[in-house]
Amino acid sequence: MATPLGARDSADMRLRHGARPATHNPQPASGNGPLILSGADLVLPTGTVKNGRLIIDGARITGAAPANAQVIDVSGHTLVPGFVDLHNHGGGGASFTSGTADDVVKGIDTHRRHGTTTLVASTVTGDMDFLAQRAGLLSELAEQGDIAGIHFEGPFISPCRKGAHSEALLRDPDPAEVRKLIDAARGKARMVTLATELPGGIDSVRLLAEHGVIAAIGHTDATYEQTLEAIDAGATVATHLFNAMPPLGHRDPGPIVALLEDERITVELINDGTHLHPASLQLAFHHAGASRVAFITDAMDAAGFGDGRYMLGPLEVEVSEGVARLVEGGSIAGSTLTLDRAFKRAVTVDRLPVEDVVAAISANPARLLGMYDRIGSLEPGKDADLVLLDHQFDLKGVMRRGEWVVDPQLG
Repeated sequence: MATPLGARDSADMRLRHGARPATHNPQPASGNGPLILSGADLVLPTGTVKNGRLIIDGARITGAAPANAQVIDVSGHTLVPGFVDLHNHGGGGASFTSGTADDVVKGIDTHRRHGTTTLVASTVTGDMDFLAQRAGLLSELAEQGDIAGIHFEGPFISPCRKGAHSEALLRDPDPAEVRKLIDAARGKARMVTLATELPGGIDSVRLLAEHGVIAAIGHTDATYEQTLEAIDAGATVATHLFNAMPPLGHRDPGPIVALLEDERITVELINDGTHLHPASLQLAFHHAGASRVAFITDAMDAAGFGDGRYMLGPLEVEVSEGVARLVEGGSIAGSTLTLDRAFKRAVTVDRLPVEDVVAAISANPARLLGMYDRIGSLEPGKDADLVLLDHQFDLKGVMRRGEWVVDPQLG
């Protein structure tokens, strides 16, 4: 969510003139021919298949192996669908909120190399005109297929739960202003995070639902009853559950209980070991179930880049030992997480079943985005988006649309 000190804040307008920024150039999986990945454990919607094989022809997974298919032995590994990140502000030293188009692509590429083959670019609280301008730039990258859309986190959030957002730039969720951002995104707005208890919050939720945009409850000071009202109005996501909202109370349960108990809500979780105690993560999985959890990164520029000082709008951030905090006040300022680390932690530390982790990191967010017909599982007809993991669940290969982003160099 932050910009490295000294980085440019101006938008790259070359996209306005039809020039596409330089992108990472992955290598074809097997020249132009079909490919069989053989011998790995395949994590499928129906369960894990031991010693399976996955057939790829061009950019798609297929069910039949052509006679001329190249066979690559990936025995001892696990194949899972490419990761889908609903909530990501940047990486590789680049910000989706304030960087140039080239910077945005650099951040996308950083996360692709960590297994995120589909990504929603998140903004952070800013002036409305600036956010509309960013929406224009990001929508062009969405039209080109680099990102899956735009998530506006702020400015329609509570000053009581602002986290690492500038309080001076916060505002109530006026439906007319929410509509301004939707229009600026030209059909590529995917999600808006709102403190739905604020004036205009419920009407804004209804507006978003009418336009097919996810209304996410977050950075909120809502009561249990106010949260239920927002869900009934059409909210379907909890932005980083537990974080930036009132804690659970036995007399005043607040939003957490409402969000966990309602089957209409998918809860975002940041599984980096900093944002959540492992018991809180287990609580979410126990009450929401694996089908209603979405792992996110909430990553800022330092993801895949390193410690140091960054800027988050007008706020200065210190990243130390991978943890990002505001210099003034010490509030957590996003994360430096990548989804491959979230995956490994979920399996090896939290001891979750691999199938549940795949649901949370691929299938569930793909469904939320309305993209499950193309991504989110290893099934014939879908994009050849996959991650190859070794026996310790470390990332060894990444394929996106049939091309290696990280070549495992096997066989």
